[in-house]
Amino acid sequence: MFSLVGLDKIVPRFSSSWVTTFDAIGLGQWFRYFTGIVEVVGGLLFLIPPATSLGAAMLIATMCGAMAVHFVVFKHPANSLFPAMYLLGVILAFAKLRETRRPGG
Repeated sequence: MFSLVGLDKIVPRFSSSWVTTFDAIGLGQWFRYFTGIVEVVGGLLFLIPPATSLGAAMLIATMCGAMAVHFVVFKHPANSLFPAMYLLGVILAFAKLRETRRPGG
């Protein structure tokens, strides 16, 4: 999921809303590319057992940043629920993966 959304940020299809969103953030389009790369790499690392922790950390940081942007920049705290749901999904998936990969688990 994260890899696909990240890829859409890097290569927006059909005048993606990501360009407009990142313009509104005010850091420039480099930040859209950076965020997209972090999401793609984090999503892929999450699938590789030795790198799952690093991938989860990257995705958690990204979602916390997205929540902060909705609060501070856009002044729409309710919109932070979407990244919060993704954040919860990453945390739950990470916990489940750790449980199943534990010896005897």
